This record gives sequence, C-alpha cells and structure tokens, in this order.
Amino acid sequence: MLAKTPGTAAQGGVNAVGPGAVPITLNINGQTHRLDVEPRVTLLDALRNRLNITGVKRVCDRGSCGACTMIVDGRTIYACSTLAIEMQGKKIRTVDGLTQGTVLHPVQQAFYDHDGLMCGFCTPGFVTAAAALLEKNPNPTPEQARRALDGNICRCGTYVRVLEATLNTGKKGVTRG
Repeated sequence: MLAKTPGTAAQGGVNAVGPGAVPITLNINGQTHRLDVEPRVTLLDALRNRLNITGVKRVCDRGSCGACTMIVDGRTIYACSTLAIEMQGKKIRTVDGLTQGTVLHPVQQAFYDHDGLMCGFCTPGFVTAAAALLEKNPNPTPEQARRALDGNICRCGTYVRVLEATLNTGKKGVTRG
C-alpha cells in the first residue's frame, strides 16, 4: 500500500507518494545495522545521518567526485548515487572500516608516508579506491592504479603522491581485506 511520505514535497509542492520507511539490514565494516529508511534514501545519507559513519564524505552528491567511494562486495561504488535499500545482503566497507583499532591500514600509512593526504574531503575516497585495487591486484602497474583512482577528484593536486602511495603499498605486499 502506498502512503504519503511526511515532510517531503515533490516539485510543485505536492507531497511525495511511496511506501514510506521500510526496514533494512546493512552489514557495514563487519557490523550489522538495522534501520528504517525510505526507498529514496541514498547509502550516503543512511551512513552519515542515521548511523553516524562520517568517514565517507558528501561533496558533489552526484557521483562525480569519488569522495563517497566505498567497497561493496569487493567493488568500489559511490554512496551518493546508490540507494540504501539496494545494499541489503552485501558486505559494505567504508574508510572507517579499513583501520583495526588505532592501527592504520597499509594504504592509509602509505598516504601519510608519501604526503598523499589532502584536505580531508577527497582523501577517504582515494584511500578506499586504492585499498580496493590492491586487494584485487597487489602489484598494479601505474596505468592500472591510475584507472582505479580516476573516479576521484582532488582540488589540492596531490595526484602524483597518491599514485606513489598506492604503488608503494602494492610493492610492499601489505594489503589486508
């Protein structure tokens, strides 16, 4: 049965009609989260606004900058252009899930060591994309690394250092999933 979704107005001021909130279960960074979301809620909104998982960043909100990159079942996706309800039964990892306690993931450490850290908006997406690449291909070529990172945009301009950090981590063979 369709119901009016309270507090939402479609174009022209008409209330949106839909099924209302539905219960979903998400597996995020190895933890199970149960929440009710409207079908229109993006994964980014569910993570940041409902679950207080803030390592994933909101920048463009259009899937064009990569700041909200996360790993879902071994593949990178943009959380801003993915619906939360589509993620049931999938293994979701954010940049927050890469660390183990206070120990940095090897990619995070490499970004630090190679001065590949940016302002904080794009860094999580780059780190997540690099980690996903290195889990699949521990010794990528520079071209493979560029391709894996090409969906991420940085105004700070540290692309060379990001690439160096990614390739150096792969050479050390110290990735973990």
